[in-house]
Amino acid sequence: MLHVENVTKIFGQTRAVDAASFSVGEPAMIGIIGRSGAGKSTFLRMMNRLTDASSGRIVFDGTDVLALKGGDKRAWQSQCAMIFQQFNLVPRMDVVSNVLHGLLNRRGTLPTLFNMWPKADIRRAIEILDRLGIAEQAGKRAEALSGGQQQRVAIARALMQDPRVILADEPIASLDPMNAQVVMDALRRIQQEDGRTVIANLHTLDTARRYCDRVIGMRDGRIVFDGVPAQLTLAAAREIYGAGAAFREQATSTAMDVPEDAPKDEAYAASLLAD
Repeated sequence: MLHVENVTKIFGQTRAVDAASFSVGEPAMIGIIGRSGAGKSTFLRMMNRLTDASSGRIVFDGTDVLALKGGDKRAWQSQCAMIFQQFNLVPRMDVVSNVLHGLLNRRGTLPTLFNMWPKADIRRAIEILDRLGIAEQAGKRAEALSGGQQQRVAIARALMQDPRVILADEPIASLDPMNAQVVMDALRRIQQEDGRTVIANLHTLDTARRYCDRVIGMRDGRIVFDGVPAQLTLAAAREIYGAGAAFREQATSTAMDVPEDAPKDEAYAASLLAD
């Protein structure tokens, strides 16, 4: 289904992604973890064609998406939706219109400019919002919603594309633990119920273990771990994060049930969770 073959991205003298390779045989929830600067976001941007790769191939159902151009490239971007950490909504626009913008690649420019959408599209947008538990927010401006609600609007916009792959770039990094759980629950449910592949960049080990079928760890642009959540041991985490014996998992935790007095390594927390 998906084959990533020696994908590399070079910026000047820096290999942001260095010969990344892995394969996915069937729809799954995949987490990519690692500290800031590990290459996670760059990889997703290459896969969605927001950034060109320096070399390598990403083959989805027999098509090398890195070689696509023009209309074929835009068609792939419709099939490979992106969700961003900062939501990327239009703040002063109402929620349902933000969701409908997921169809920009499939509708003419004039209807989009004047917010003239077919009734069938509007009904579908509201149905998706209802599925995510925020249909009552459809008429409100996006800026009036909480962070967790805005991220669910961003997920709804991605679903309007009816994509085969959803890429989520740090979807919970700016959310509190409760909203983070709601958003991750939604992504996991979408993956299981719809049979879509979801690839999410994550900072936290507990989130990866709880929600993902498979975890890929990146360090300095290279894949240094690829396995199931049960294999994500403390030793493996130290290798992924380039941390020493002082590393404690609480430094990356977003769990709501971690006691306030649980031991944390503040130096690692600051470095690993920095934007």
